[in-house]
Amino acid sequence: MLPQALENVVNAIGRLPGVGSRTAERYAYFLLKSDPKVAKTLAKSLDSLHAGIKTCPKTFALISSDETLSSLYTDPTRDKSVVLVVEEPLDIIAIEKTHSFQGTYHVLGGVLSPIDGVEPKDLHIKELLKRVVDDVVHEIIIATNASVEGESTAIFLQKAIRKGNQAVKVSRLARGIPIGVDLEYTDQITLTHALNGRTNYE
Repeated sequence: MLPQALENVVNAIGRLPGVGSRTAERYAYFLLKSDPKVAKTLAKSLDSLHAGIKTCPKTFALISSDETLSSLYTDPTRDKSVVLVVEEPLDIIAIEKTHSFQGTYHVLGGVLSPIDGVEPKDLHIKELLKRVVDDVVHEIIIATNASVEGESTAIFLQKAIRKGNQAVKVSRLARGIPIGVDLEYTDQITLTHALNGRTNYE
């Protein structure tokens, strides 16, 4: 039904997560109707994507190909003795937007998932334990997602860190009821975390 060139674009866009066939068609048609410079700019940026990005060998965050280490690690104002552990590189952006964390990061590269064949050796856990020693880390904040896999990974990390260094403080991001959400619409897991993590009024 569609010209082959347009069909190719639709199929390519449709491979993106969360993009259905209708959405892919709309995106492709938008590019077709737009100034050719828009499509060329997009194509150029995609073409240089892999060549322009690499992984920081220390934190495993994404960095430019001309960088040696992540600037969030080399920045002298950052506290290397505090490490916040996340699942994926883009999780760092969410934390940085709060402007309330001045430590460094460590990206695991996923979570433990026996069903999917993801074991401890597949994550950057060994490198994290090495950083504890190299950077004299005194606190590790685990910020994995509140999923079954995220929770099991957090528990595994806590045990691994404590086994290697009892002096390191291991904490977990607080879980609770989001602002603006009524109790009756809050799921049981969130309510349980909120109760366990309750704070006292001063």
